[in-house]
Amino acid sequence: MGCDSTVVLVLCIWGFYLTLLSSGSRLGASRHKFEVNKHLNLLNKPPVKTIQSPDGDIIDCVHISKQPAFDHPFLKDHKIQMRPNFHPEGLFDEKELSEKPKGGSNAATPITQLWHANGKCPEDTIPIRRTKEEDVLRASSVKRYGRKKHRSIPKPRSADPDLINQSGHQHAIAYVEGDKYYGAKATINVWEPKIQQPNEFSLSQLWVLGGSFGQDLNSIEAGWQVSPDLYGDNNTRLFTYWTSDAYQATGCYNLLCSGFIQVNNNVAMGASISPISEYSNSQYDISITIWKDPKEGHWWMQFGNDLVLGYWPSFLFSYLADSASMIEWGGEIVNSEPNGEHTSTQMGSGQFPEQGFGKSSYFKNIQVVDSSNNLKSPKGLGTFTEQSNCYDVQTGSNDNWGHYFYYGGPGKNPNCP
Repeated sequence: MGCDSTVVLVLCIWGFYLTLLSSGSRLGASRHKFEVNKHLNLLNKPPVKTIQSPDGDIIDCVHISKQPAFDHPFLKDHKIQMRPNFHPEGLFDEKELSEKPKGGSNAATPITQLWHANGKCPEDTIPIRRTKEEDVLRASSVKRYGRKKHRSIPKPRSADPDLINQSGHQHAIAYVEGDKYYGAKATINVWEPKIQQPNEFSLSQLWVLGGSFGQDLNSIEAGWQVSPDLYGDNNTRLFTYWTSDAYQATGCYNLLCSGFIQVNNNVAMGASISPISEYSNSQYDISITIWKDPKEGHWWMQFGNDLVLGYWPSFLFSYLADSASMIEWGGEIVNSEPNGEHTSTQMGSGQFPEQGFGKSSYFKNIQVVDSSNNLKSPKGLGTFTEQSNCYDVQTGSNDNWGHYFYYGGPGKNPNCP
């Protein structure tokens, strides 16, 4: 009998323990769901109008004064600046550098965003890609949603490749340093690189950097990216990013936190861009300019020749409140080393630079903004890549394209195992 009662007692305790575990996990799950919904309510502002995009995105037209930027405590009484006081000299009077160096053809078709097919946002609103529950659930945590991982910056000066590769990020870039920079410009060839693992990405962008590569790095970034983790598909999308502490606690992609103030009702951050370049076929590119307004000190972004998107207020930054100390242009991928091998995630078009126009991806007309607010050719352009057998970069210059480079590669191949 004693034995039986002991068994019953053990079973009772075990059953009670399992009940506790189950209710604990249910509690944890409901708490997580509560956090996710709270975050969604914070990000998704009440729209004036909603547009369904052909790619499945929902674009909310939100009143300009209700955008996520104004959740920032320092922006509560901020008066929106609808246009910059000054554009960089040379932004409008330069002849359009659109001719190719050799071979192939440049398409004249303007790049648009897919959602434009189904409507446009009214004046005094801005288009915001709606964040869905599954978007947040794909992130490692609610807090990390919409953020890059630490240490994802190309650091050309480092002699220790292990220092750079810790995060699994690889780059093929051109860069300038050693001066004070007040902006940068580039025209970027648009492709749709193949991504091997959902937690990897491939992007092509420009970086405006200030400070050291330690904990206090300031960065403003813009370009195009394919990121299944962030967006839930393999579409090529326009994006921006900012951080003032080396990707730790500040900043985010697009409008996924308070910071960037958008003033344009035509372009949605994080929305798909179209059309895309094809191998040995039509080529498409986008122009991006980022510059510091000499009067107010805010960092402005322009898409194409006339679409001023908005600005990052200077108070968001420490070093960039004054100027940038380095500009980088190029590609970045994540190599998660699936099965212990190098990823086959492509950078750019997935072709090496020597393939040239129509086959490999390019940046052309790369320029910097100097202290007099003039667009200038970069002086002392350097290049950097961690593993040139996986992804590489080759620079050049001519009258048609100014300073340019081809970059990218296939990732895993016989010389990049």
